[in-house]
Amino acid sequence: MNPTGRQSFKASQAEVEAILAGTHDDPFALLGPQTVGRKLVARCFIPHAEEVTAYTLDGKECGDLECRHETGFFEGPLTISKRQVLRYRARNAGGEWWITDPYSFGPVLGPMDDYYIGEGSHLRLFDKLGAHPMHHEGADGVHFAVWAPNAKRVSVVGNFNDWDGRRHPMRKRIDTGIWEIFIPDVSVGCIYKYEILGAGGEVLPLKADPFAFRAELRPATGSIVDAPPSHDWGDQAHREFWQSADPRRQPISIYEVHAGSWRKPEDGSFLTWDELADQLIPYAVSMGFTHIEFLPISEHPYDPSWGYQTTGLFAPSARFGEPEAFARFVDGAHRAGLGVIIDWVPAHFPMDAHGLAMFDGTALYEHADPRKGFHPDWHTAIYNFGRKEVLAYLVNNALYWAEKYHVDGLRVDAVASMLYLDYSRKAGEWIPNEQGGRENLDAVAFLRKMNSEVYRAHPGIMTIAEESTSWPKVSHPVHEGGLGFGFKWNMGFMNDTLRYMSHEAVHRKFHHRDITFGLLYAFSENFVLPLSHDEVVHGKRSLINKMSGDEWQRFANLRTYYAFMWGYPGKKLLFMGQEFAQLREWSEERGLDWHLLENPAHDGIRRLIQDLNRVYRELPALHARDCEGEGFEWLIADDDQHSVFAWERKAPDAPSVVVISNFTPVPRDGYVVPMPRDGTWREAINTDAEIYGGSGKGNGGKVVATGGKAEISLPPLATLILEYTG
Repeated sequence: MNPTGRQSFKASQAEVEAILAGTHDDPFALLGPQTVGRKLVARCFIPHAEEVTAYTLDGKECGDLECRHETGFFEGPLTISKRQVLRYRARNAGGEWWITDPYSFGPVLGPMDDYYIGEGSHLRLFDKLGAHPMHHEGADGVHFAVWAPNAKRVSVVGNFNDWDGRRHPMRKRIDTGIWEIFIPDVSVGCIYKYEILGAGGEVLPLKADPFAFRAELRPATGSIVDAPPSHDWGDQAHREFWQSADPRRQPISIYEVHAGSWRKPEDGSFLTWDELADQLIPYAVSMGFTHIEFLPISEHPYDPSWGYQTTGLFAPSARFGEPEAFARFVDGAHRAGLGVIIDWVPAHFPMDAHGLAMFDGTALYEHADPRKGFHPDWHTAIYNFGRKEVLAYLVNNALYWAEKYHVDGLRVDAVASMLYLDYSRKAGEWIPNEQGGRENLDAVAFLRKMNSEVYRAHPGIMTIAEESTSWPKVSHPVHEGGLGFGFKWNMGFMNDTLRYMSHEAVHRKFHHRDITFGLLYAFSENFVLPLSHDEVVHGKRSLINKMSGDEWQRFANLRTYYAFMWGYPGKKLLFMGQEFAQLREWSEERGLDWHLLENPAHDGIRRLIQDLNRVYRELPALHARDCEGEGFEWLIADDDQHSVFAWERKAPDAPSVVVISNFTPVPRDGYVVPMPRDGTWREAINTDAEIYGGSGKGNGGKVVATGGKAEISLPPLATLILEYTG
């Protein structure tokens, strides 16, 4: 072809310069194979190349390209007649290399994706957005897609392109604001981020992928190409059981764990998921817990946040190994009969430059107005729950953990902060809703949507709200006007009863109501009784050191309190270390003080928790009506002078159980307790037993009731759990 003819194929100088500057409006309209007139021409940007030859994917040479700019812009006509995927053989003085042209490929997303994404109803976003290894149009590579509607340009940058935003600018789908590109020859393990130009052309801080399935270990902040877990699951029996069960009527005793500090290797690093599986699962099983609940395990940059300020909602933290290892942990737990719950944080996110804040140069995931979009307590951004794309992002994340990792539950953090527009704000620092109220109606709609979709798709799961106010019907179904959670943390129980235990025994008669008041609302929700991490940090002291009295009394008080709680209606949650009366407050910087188990008093607490879990699981009266008033009846509620309480726990077709707590160090022989029926009652638990570190006072293992009552020997600072045997 003559030089004049060749000239007609050339891109304009302005277009070339725009590609080289990374500012071209539509690189897919210029790069790759393009039809110009009746001919096909190829254009590419390959830095450091001095010569480039084009080939078809099957290896047919189809044209030498001319260097238009020394930085690596090449173009030229092709000898093929139909558009197809191209490969380039690039050469310079140092050698040659091959590149498959990403601008040869068509889009991966389709019009139905656009429709459902635009509607905010796409429930498989984690299959579409993020980085997905795939085979596309004859080539292996990775499809990248990210939502950034207000960006002028979005590029994928990583260790495969020298972090050069000019090399892989993405295609914008106008209807949804999603940018996508298929990059061939990129593989699992590559590190990447998004380089985004704001609407004014300003270069923003590199952003991690909101849908990244894997991330670098802090302090690095890159996303890592990874396929969703493909674990060969063996937990069918576990999942089928919970899918058919009513969790309100099952024994649920939760061991709350911070994965990074349950135990620490000698070098101060973290146990891997496989190491945790070898150690934590057998321990939790031996202790009789039914579930492990992890503080947030999604990626987060700052250890002292404990995971509650996450920058990678879809990525298990790199602290504990590869994501697939978490799937192995969950499967191992399920095979051992343990459920796995994770703390989930959809209320807010940190302001780290690589995270969601001002993602495309605008307040995209958060509210622009700080009166709705900034949390004054935590200095974090608050999700804009009224934006359909944000709602879909969060709902999809909940579905992702349930589907891909088989988690049994999501404990939703900081629900109260979501429900109220004036949460932790003074007058003038918040904006009323459209009805003039303080309720965050968008957050309410989000929580209902999330719960509805999660329970619809995964009937064996449970969602648990950490909600500390009197908001009604938190754990009631959405169709009955509730928020749709399965359970709610009973913060009132925890606050009232721990306050009661902090008083010296001689003064407890003046605080009797701290114990009885909770039964006025105990069945208004499906409650979990939480003794959580929040109660043993930041100067609040460990549970053993919240108890009053001398050392003997503190241990006796804690034993009394634990059995009182296990006999009280509601599911149970206990933070790690408290099962053996850890003395020091918890710190994420160190492991638990396991050496304390060498002390009989501490090991006695551990034995008690072990036996309480066993009795709780074995006796339906203690769990089958945890959330229903028919399963509870006071026997003694007004003996404030002696600080004694007694009640019956019951369930259909099951032996009744009587729980009696003596919250003073005074033993009471011949104490008369009204009993639900005459006959023999086995002493299933006596917290004053010598095996637990008590004085050994009791009733010889049984109590006999006649005439509707029994004379019982109440040990000092002790709780008795009596099972009716006939």
